[in-house]
Amino acid sequence: MQPFSAFALVDDILQLHAQALGPDLPAYRNHVTRVLHFVFAIAPQLQSAPQPILVAAGFHDLGIWTARTFDYLDPSSQLALVYLKAQGLESLWPEVDLLIQQHHKLRAYSGPFENSVEAFRRADLVDLSFGLVRCGLLRTFIQSVRSQFPNAHFHARLAAFTGQQFLRTPLKPLPMLRW
Repeated sequence: MQPFSAFALVDDILQLHAQALGPDLPAYRNHVTRVLHFVFAIAPQLQSAPQPILVAAGFHDLGIWTARTFDYLDPSSQLALVYLKAQGLESLWPEVDLLIQQHHKLRAYSGPFENSVEAFRRADLVDLSFGLVRCGLLRTFIQSVRSQFPNAHFHARLAAFTGQQFLRTPLKPLPMLRW
């Protein structure tokens, strides 16, 4: 498992959006870090070429804050595209886009970049469920990651955003979910 310092790219991405994240920056950083630890535990082979995973992780929920919407997959993906173009990394776009767009898919993903997209989807689910859904990870490992990178009210913020979304669009309270 890569140590936290190996995720410096994520810190750089988040720092670019620190103003939009405001006081939620530590909570989002910890969420992203937990997800990355879970991804690399679910699919260790992804550590050999982690750049698309790291970029997608940094941006995957960011549209909540930058676009001020709970329908955030497209805004998050567009932020990632702007970043990749600025870095001369457009070749990563197809995978990064799928990682972001499919990370709330309710059923297993199959298609291009299946290994990374499915590992990322499962890792986000582990964190979103507080480790109740483990996706094959040991409970002790999940607890260790969660204690090293505390929630910092991340889930409470998501609950508040869900409530706001429900008030705006009660028939579509979770627009980011995909079948």
